[in-house]
Amino acid sequence: MAQINVLISGGFNGAYDQLVPEFEQANGITVTTGSGASQGTGPQTIAAQLARGVPADVVILSREGLSELIVTKLIVAGTDIDLARVSVGIAVRAGTPKPDVSTVEGFKQVLLKAKTVVVPGSTSGIWLMTELFPRLGVAGKINIEVTPRGTGATAMVAAGDADIGVLPTSEIVYAPGVDFAGNIAAEIQFVQTFSAAIVAGSGELEGSKRLIQFLTSARASEVIRKSGMEPLAA
Repeated sequence: MAQINVLISGGFNGAYDQLVPEFEQANGITVTTGSGASQGTGPQTIAAQLARGVPADVVILSREGLSELIVTKLIVAGTDIDLARVSVGIAVRAGTPKPDVSTVEGFKQVLLKAKTVVVPGSTSGIWLMTELFPRLGVAGKINIEVTPRGTGATAMVAAGDADIGVLPTSEIVYAPGVDFAGNIAAEIQFVQTFSAAIVAGSGELEGSKRLIQFLTSARASEVIRKSGMEPLAA
């Protein structure tokens, strides 16, 4: 039986975890999944894992992270495709009041009142730290914790170690112990695209193509929509 190795970042995981068993059953292909951050620093980013030879046939990550892999020739040319896009939202501890973050001022006040704000150290968190927080004038005025992955951010919120998490909606809706409080206001929103591609040197080109085709199918679109993302490919 053919086996495909996938490296995936957290944003697309909710839909992916539901879709892979269906794909395996329909195609007689085993999918082995590893995880990593789309961008950032440290040994667990997808780029760092590929650089040290972690086996992978397909990667699924933010378009920003994928663009970096394409530049470094780690991707088979022409195999990249956008799967879905997702907005940035707010996570609060399950059962606690949900703040109103639907306006720019409302979101700013929520940030300023929070004892601790947690963000992931990947694509959305990089944007929050370098672009949005300085733009809102809150950089240096709020206590920010950065976790390598979105799962770490929601875990901190669930444990009460952070008042709010700011990260892609799709990483909130399935996370245990947290509630989704809403997306941040449209005028300051960062819509992130998650994409797939085949890794250069893959020995399973045919199976990899079939997996990506499945993730762009109408069936996949249904699941992607329910996971808090907007499907792009079907």
